[in-house]
Amino acid sequence: MRPILITLPVLLAACATSGMAEDKPPALTEKQQAALDKALEGKVAGKPRSCISLTQRADLQVISDDLLLYKAGRTVYLNRVNGRCNGLSFGGTLVTNVWGSQLCRGDIARVADLQVGMITGSCALGDFVSYTSPAK
Repeated sequence: MRPILITLPVLLAACATSGMAEDKPPALTEKQQAALDKALEGKVAGKPRSCISLTQRADLQVISDDLLLYKAGRTVYLNRVNGRCNGLSFGGTLVTNVWGSQLCRGDIARVADLQVGMITGSCALGDFVSYTSPAK
């Protein structure tokens, strides 16, 4: 019984340490970073918003499994999802259930592989940070 009591705190500490490392988003590849830089070039970050309107067309650009860009007119909204939408950066299709005319933080998104007809990942949307060109 004694060795289990000594081992248990060590296991709990290891789990706590590994959980903290997962909170940090993974680094982008050179290609992903270049795409992000190009999309946000000359734009200034605004305040995070919990929802964006879908009444205006918003084109999705996937940067990585955890970083999405929604382009609506001259504004680009950066969304760092909670969790990872596994398979999205490898050509998966993002499927979201929209209730009303807004896409909001906490909405669940799933990744579908349409060739094999299965869900490969899911995540929750995060805050939407707007990027706009500065006023002249």
